Amino acid sequence: MKKLIECVPNFSEGNDMHIIDQITAEIKAVEGVSLIDVDPGKATNRTVVTMVGTPEEVCEAAFRAVKKASELIDMKKHKGAHPRFGATDVCPLVPVSNITMEETVEYARALAKRIGEELNIPVYCYENAAFTPERKNLATCRAGEYEALGERLSSEQWHPDFGPRELNEWTAKTGATAVGARNFLVAYNVNLNTTSTRRANAIAFDVRERGRAKREGNPITGKIVKDANGKNVMIPGTLKSVKAIGWYIEEYGIAQISMNLTDISVTSVHEAFDEVCRKAQDRGIRVTGSELVGVIPLKAMLDAGRYFLRKQQRSTGVSDKELIKIAVKSLGLDELYPFEPRKKIIEYILEDEMNQGKKFLIDMNLREFADETASESPAPGGGSISAYMGALASSLATMVANLSSHKRGWDDRWEEFSNWAERGKAYQVELIKMVDEDTNAFNRIMDAFGLPKKTEEEKAARHQAIQDATKFATEVPFKTMMLCYECMEVVKAMAEIGNPNSVTDAGVGALAARSGVIGAFLNVKINAAGLDNKEYANDIISRGEKVVEMAKQMETDILNIVNSKI
Repeated sequence: MKKLIECVPNFSEGNDMHIIDQITAEIKAVEGVSLIDVDPGKATNRTVVTMVGTPEEVCEAAFRAVKKASELIDMKKHKGAHPRFGATDVCPLVPVSNITMEETVEYARALAKRIGEELNIPVYCYENAAFTPERKNLATCRAGEYEALGERLSSEQWHPDFGPRELNEWTAKTGATAVGARNFLVAYNVNLNTTSTRRANAIAFDVRERGRAKREGNPITGKIVKDANGKNVMIPGTLKSVKAIGWYIEEYGIAQISMNLTDISVTSVHEAFDEVCRKAQDRGIRVTGSELVGVIPLKAMLDAGRYFLRKQQRSTGVSDKELIKIAVKSLGLDELYPFEPRKKIIEYILEDEMNQGKKFLIDMNLREFADETASESPAPGGGSISAYMGALASSLATMVANLSSHKRGWDDRWEEFSNWAERGKAYQVELIKMVDEDTNAFNRIMDAFGLPKKTEEEKAARHQAIQDATKFATEVPFKTMMLCYECMEVVKAMAEIGNPNSVTDAGVGALAARSGVIGAFLNVKINAAGLDNKEYANDIISRGEKVVEMAKQMETDILNIVNSKI
């Protein structure tokens, strides 16, 4: 799985689209990066840009955009309603999938260093990328805004982490930039069956982390309590990492709780939704649905789907499509307008952009796949078919688990079978990927054989490319056979403890999985025969032979169980 990060740079220009277009063109030019959103604001004179992609490519795109902004925007002339201190005011990196915050921090600091050293722009690292605790808060780094830069750049306490420490002709033009690493922020609104902003605000104060001001006597009209420093004493709300306010949306004729979930690893979308439901009900108000502003990581939607299925005591081992459907319906995300997963989920947006024009076997219907296999084209071949047999075996095992989880009279065992279904689904997902991966491996060999071979250097390069591709084409079916064998554990469990009415489905799963193992091993052997490294070839064949024998024995054990129950 690819590592994905989001970057949300804010540029101090919100009116001149010619300038904005030149900046975003730099982002579009970097392969592996998807420009998801460009949101210019006239009053703030600021444009918020959202891009997603692999870390190195996103950092490259961000650097180019910062460079272009420094060339086009003159901070000496800038005016706007939003706090700011640079042409690129902030540039946060956000982990999206398969990457840790610690890794994201390293990328942010490397980007900050490059901007400071190569572009001569003062850079402050904030949030998780901050080098000192007092610099974690963006507002603290940006205190006094652009107008205070002259004094702060040269000060001992507030000089930048990277780049020049003086206000000269260039830095007066570019200002400073804050580069950070933060968790994913979700802008999320919950719809209410009221038109009262006051009532909506009361609910917002109930849930937001900051809460509401403490008062003497009457909690609404009493005098606000101050601390020793003259600041309001606050009664915290129930949700951490949540900012919220109530407002009335004339377009929809309803009040909403508008929330920023600043760290969805602390408070998720579904947790926020349920808590607002509880607090609204306490005040005689009903939640009717919700609205997602912007985009969201796939994991957040899948987690929501699993959460609501668990509340229903139903199996969570279902397809991602079904999990998203449950999440959308449970959160009421389609109340105001249709919720389109391919346009709202980051991974799907990026996937669609990267795969434009490409054709995949797994996207074919059953007839098309069979016809393509039967055609004169050598791919898909036995390796892809073996992977698909394994995927079907996992699917059958998952089906038995889901049927067992939902079986009347077995309600106390729903979670047991849900866990088995989750495992079966995981094998199915991986084996589905191997269908196209095996064909890709074959194509890599064909591409290597097509390389030029006129000179000795070309011959050597071609030979090495063939060896590399052949090794890859050996490893892919070996992974397939391992996945097919491992999924047999789920098949066996379902034959033993699953719904007895579906025991023959488990039996067919055993047959398909064993065939997937043996079929994939044939590809391992034929490709390993072409390797120069005979020690490696003999080792992988030896390991494969053991897996085949174990799969045959597992098949026998499962069929014995199945036949004993028929």
